[in-house]
Order: sequence, then C-alpha cells, then structure tokens
Amino acid sequence: MYRLPPRKMSEVNIGKRKEKCENCTKQCNKKQTDDGAGSQQEGDEVNGQVNEGPQLLLSACLSCDGCLSEEESLKISQQSLEEVERVLALNKKCDVTKHKVLVASVCPQSLPYFAVKLGLDINEAAHKLCSFLKSLGVQYVFDTTLAAGFSILESQKEFIQRYRRRHHDSHAMPMFTSSCPGWIRYAERVLGSLVTPHICSARSSQQIMGCLVKDFFSKQQKLSPEKVYHVVVAPCFDKKLEAVREEFYNSLLESRDVDCVLTSGEIYYLMEQRKVSVENLDSVPLDHVLGEAGDAALVRYEGRSSEGFLEHVFKHAAKELFGLDVQEITYKTLKNRDFQEVTLERDGETLLQFAAVYGFRNIQTLVHRMRKGRVPYQLVEVLSCPGGCLSGRGQAESDAGGRTDKTLVQQMEEAYTSMPVCLPEVNPTLHTLYQDWLQGQDSPQAGTLLHTQYKSQTQTHTQPPHMQW
Repeated sequence: MYRLPPRKMSEVNIGKRKEKCENCTKQCNKKQTDDGAGSQQEGDEVNGQVNEGPQLLLSACLSCDGCLSEEESLKISQQSLEEVERVLALNKKCDVTKHKVLVASVCPQSLPYFAVKLGLDINEAAHKLCSFLKSLGVQYVFDTTLAAGFSILESQKEFIQRYRRRHHDSHAMPMFTSSCPGWIRYAERVLGSLVTPHICSARSSQQIMGCLVKDFFSKQQKLSPEKVYHVVVAPCFDKKLEAVREEFYNSLLESRDVDCVLTSGEIYYLMEQRKVSVENLDSVPLDHVLGEAGDAALVRYEGRSSEGFLEHVFKHAAKELFGLDVQEITYKTLKNRDFQEVTLERDGETLLQFAAVYGFRNIQTLVHRMRKGRVPYQLVEVLSCPGGCLSGRGQAESDAGGRTDKTLVQQMEEAYTSMPVCLPEVNPTLHTLYQDWLQGQDSPQAGTLLHTQYKSQTQTHTQPPHMQW
C-alpha cells in the first residue's frame, strides 16, 4: 500500500522552484530510487520507434520538498485514514457538540477498482462499498457523476464563449481543461502566465461536489457546513492537493468544501485491515443529493478513462458553432496512445482540432511546442496520469509499488466501459439543481459556486511576441 512519505521542508524561493521543476527529471528519478518509490514507465515514440524509459510522475515531481510548503505539507498530512478515524471516534463520544455528519462522495473512476478487487459487477461493487462506508459510521454516500455533469456543461459554455472572442482575445484559445489537479499545479507553479489564462475556469467535479454537499445538501438537512465532514474517494493522490487549495476554504465558517480525500487504495487497505468479507456486506444503494428514493443505475460520461471533457465539448461545439451532429469521434494517435487528436472537417476545411494529452512526458512535449510558438488546437484535455484517471496511482499501482499494474488497468477499463453513457444536457436532476440551488444557469450564484480562477505562482514573464495559438 502506497502512503505519502513524510517530506523534509526546505525554504526554496519561487525562482528556484521553477528551475528545479524545469530541470529535475534526472535528480528526481534518482531521488525516487533512493526513497524506494519506483518510477512510472511510459513509452516514447521517436521516428516510429517506441523507447521505454523511466517516466517521472507529475504528482511525484510536484509533491517533492521543493514544491510543497510547510503549511501545505501539514494540510495534506490531515488527508488520511487516521484523520477520518479520529472524526468517527469523536462521533461515538458523549459530547454531541463535536459530532459531525459524515458524507462520502465516490468518483466514478474509483468504482471499477472496487469491482475488480471485489470480483463483482460495477453496480454491486458500488453497493458493497456503500455498505462498508456506512458500517464505519458514514451517514450518506454519493457518487460524483452529478457534479461532473455541472463541470462538463460549464466547460462547454465557456468554450463557446472563448471561441467566439478568439479574434480579439489572445488568451481565449486554446482552452485547457481544469479537472486534473496535478496539471493545474504544474501550470501554476512552473508554466505560469504562459498557460494559466487559457485554463478553463470551471471547477473540477470534486470541488463542485464539495459545494453541493456543504452548500445545498447541508441546507436541505438543516445543518451548518462545519457540522458536515465531507470525504471524497478518488483514484488519485493529487486530489488531496486540490482539496487544500485556499479558494476552497470558507474562513467565516471554518469549513472546507472537501475535508478529506482518500484514494481507492486507501479504502481497500482499510477493508483488508478490518478483514471485511464481501459476502457479509449488505447491498446498499447509493444516496441521492435530492433525497429521492430508488436505486438509479450508475452511469458515466463519454471519454476513454476520464470524465470525457474532450468528447462532450467537441460534440457540443460542432453542433452549436457549425450545426453538425457528431455521433462518433475518431482519435488519431500522434506521439503515443496518450497523445491523440480529434478533428472536425467539412468540405476539406478543418473546423475544429482538439487534443488529449496524458502523462508528464506528453505534457512537456505540448509545452515545448507552445514555447516554439505554435499550437493548432482550440481545446486540450490534459491529465497528468499516463492512461488517464483510471490509472491514478492511488489505485493502479502494482503491489510491488511504483509501477502501473497493466492487467488491473485493463480490467478497470472493461468495468468502466460497461456503465451506460449519459449526456449531462438531458439529466433532469441537473436542471432542477440549476434552478433550485443556483437560481439559473447564468446566475451570479452559478458563477461563484461552479467556477474558480487559476493564477501564475511563478516569477512574472510575458508571452513571447511570436507566440501564435
């Protein structure tokens, strides 16, 4: 079981951090070896030949002592099983003033992990997971698909707005997706103002779920937000970094949108530690944010192993901008299977060109092209994990540690694609929440709760004058 190792804090100024991040691959590979954490393998194609070599994990790079402040390190240390168990233990004591209502939100990309590990289909695995979490003392268990729907719809809307102002706004295109916290951290801390104005402002599904739970659901339950302890189960350690961002903390209420992120692997470790027998767990359906009864079938959005931003935005833009109905999307593999592009053409003219860029090596290739002065894409879906969210190292590492368990990932992909695909546009619950919670799709409330801003945390530098998007 992988645990975030303790880090020694060093005082590194922003300039030094940037230099370290830009030139640290060899150093960090050596450091990972010394620390006993292996490196990720990712194929790199050069002149048609695939070279296998050590691949620096973006999350490992950004959680090293050069990039984590002492305050961040302390906050992340609280994102742990021990902290959740501390809250559960307080709930068993007599002082009811310290009791919290525990809510767990499970990412759809985590469910295939439990399906494979428990040897069940994905719906039954979700029910068993729900049963286990409630046996611990969690009162409500949701999945984050609803929140992902909000994020997709807001991203679609923002892309159309950016596209229409592209001729008079140099930062409008390309738009980079914002769902991956590893990518966001790299963009803010290393790439800076070259990239941050291009990042979509829509919050990730995790943080929208945090707002749903702490703002809407807590009011429905007549609870103050600080009385709710919100846990997210995610495939990725980087989600812990996202949860502790300043903008997702309400200082007046002393409450975070997401109090703790636990990886799929950490939850499974807890199941093993407690010697849980799958047969002895009841089949308990997940709860609904609106409180409606019934066991709705699990669904997913389009996409290979993520939340499907590229595919949903591509189809929406084709219809909204050009009146074209796109049924199937064909990916063209470029550098490797984690660097692909999608093109919309009409009468020989290229109308749209999107790219999916996964993994640190491919992100660096994209950045290199940006710095040379030309990126042809209007949208790039960026994920720091090679293979996408299903391959998050909070669930896809082999028991030996350090390397991706390719057999496990393949089984998770099969389980994930077994879920039916739905469109957020036709989800009636989303429409209800837009009205009842947010007072409309274009309301100030929607702008505040569904969006955020990403800012450069590097030394100021300007975009080269020859840069063309």
